[in-house]
Amino acid sequence: MHELSVCLALMGQVDRIAAEHGAKRVEKIVLQIGPLSGVEPALLKNAFPLAATGTVAEDADLVIELSTIRVACSQCGAESDALPNRLLCGQCGDFRTRLISGEEMTLVSLELDLEQAPQKTDSGSQPVSAEGVT
Repeated sequence: MHELSVCLALMGQVDRIAAEHGAKRVEKIVLQIGPLSGVEPALLKNAFPLAATGTVAEDADLVIELSTIRVACSQCGAESDALPNRLLCGQCGDFRTRLISGEEMTLVSLELDLEQAPQKTDSGSQPVSAEGVT
């Protein structure tokens, strides 16, 4: 299962970010996955508990946001949404387009439980942005 190796790589990045911020655990992981990424979101969600076992993200919620396929037309210059098997310009219908988005898997954010002296009345969780899992 390809998604398990993707999850294991993700856990490595999550562990590194959590350690950089002194987090004792990760409460939430938000990923954005494009339809052309080669990653099946449902299989990734199923592989996550196994990959997260024994890590700071063991009890984290994994949130997967699906991104759309966007193309830029080399003929009319328009940017538009496209379908996986029809990367045509939505404006003029031309086939000479460049993929802008839809093949990415991006670590959008982490919600970390930071070890801090109590300064707020909430749980102490703070969102931390992180860039790109490839």
